[in-house]
Amino acid sequence: METKSVKQNQVQAKNEARLIELRNVVKAYDVAGGKFVALKNVDMQVGAGEFVAVVGKSGSGKSTLINMITGIDNPTSGEVLVAATPVHELDHEQLAVWRGKNVGVVFQFFQLLPTLTVMENIVLPMDFCGTFPARERNARALALLEKVGIAEQADKLPSDLSGGQQQRAAIARALANDPQILVADEPTGNLDSHTSDAVMQLFAGLAAEGKTVVMVTHERDLTRFFTRTITLADGEIVAGAK
Repeated sequence: METKSVKQNQVQAKNEARLIELRNVVKAYDVAGGKFVALKNVDMQVGAGEFVAVVGKSGSGKSTLINMITGIDNPTSGEVLVAATPVHELDHEQLAVWRGKNVGVVFQFFQLLPTLTVMENIVLPMDFCGTFPARERNARALALLEKVGIAEQADKLPSDLSGGQQQRAAIARALANDPQILVADEPTGNLDSHTSDAVMQLFAGLAAEGKTVVMVTHERDLTRFFTRTITLADGEIVAGAK
């Protein structure tokens, strides 16, 4: 019995060490001139609780890489495993359910629904996935808005908020279903330096609490917040793959 428990602990430790794993991932697109290979035989691991930056020049494959992790796009070949789930094998409906429960996504342009209040935007993912009892969802949304520092904005429309407040609301929405993983694509790209630092500190705090955060950024002065930096060039990881 004790041996079995030790083995289970070893397996759990291994899975946590490889919460996100890409194995020999290739992504090619058909373009007018033939095929464009955005990712070339990428191998990468991200462990539980890491705060990882993905950096590289425009066109290096950064956004394609995180689209593999979130299941927004599928690899041409290779394997994508997230929390032991083979994401590359899921169909469209399965992906939508899996992503809603396991991955929170934060975009550069916020993508809050303009006709819903801030609170309604946070409640929507819970409604979609049914992750919390209906009677608890508003209270959870308000608690998340409190966590990101904008609870007083709950009943406003997104257009009434500043860019920094909208990004905080987008982070709260990404946390709605309590996912293990947060993926952010240039989340500070439209923010001033002061607001960027505040948002980065928020992400760093979430990582410290145990969330795994993978962030695409071109802003080199933010690297002090990360536990590791993965550098892409021409579709290949040239540093930090682990």
